[in-house]
Amino acid sequence: MTAQADVSDGTAVSRMFDTADAAFGGVDVLVNNAGIMRLATLADSDDALFDSQIAVNLKGTFNTLREASRRLRKGGRIINLSSSQAGLLHPTYGVYAATKAAVEAMTSVLAKELRGRNITVNAVAPGPTATKLFLDGKPQEVIDRLKQLAPLERLGEPVDIAAAVSFLAGPDGGWINGQVLRANGGII
Repeated sequence: MTAQADVSDGTAVSRMFDTADAAFGGVDVLVNNAGIMRLATLADSDDALFDSQIAVNLKGTFNTLREASRRLRKGGRIINLSSSQAGLLHPTYGVYAATKAAVEAMTSVLAKELRGRNITVNAVAPGPTATKLFLDGKPQEVIDRLKQLAPLERLGEPVDIAAAVSFLAGPDGGWINGQVLRANGGII
């Protein structure tokens, strides 16, 4: 069974949760991994660049968190995807980093709001990771420079991030709550 939704549309997200409820009798884990990254200096960022990232990265996360906070079964797990750019704050990442900093804030707040339900809420903040989202449009010299920033001197791989998410979603992550796990090879 698969279901998908435009996360920027609250009604579509609600329908997606309805589908999961019907198919599985409820939802135990939410992984908020929808995201877009459009880079430009703040001076060169137009409304379309700003609005699209707010719609997906921030409002989309809000929409799924709202539904999860109403519907997740006791003992559930919520894992949001942030970015180490929320701490690195490199030029041209202003709008993107702002959306991810807001995701981290909502993570902390929701962890407190779900008190008494035994639901953990955490975020994983990847550093440079060899994904289409990261690699698209970057010259090789930029990619090579970013590889060298982390003490491990490589880009992260999707499996590195998946392992962090899996840890937080599983039983070993049950005492971790309201935290941001920076899966970035030590870049920050």
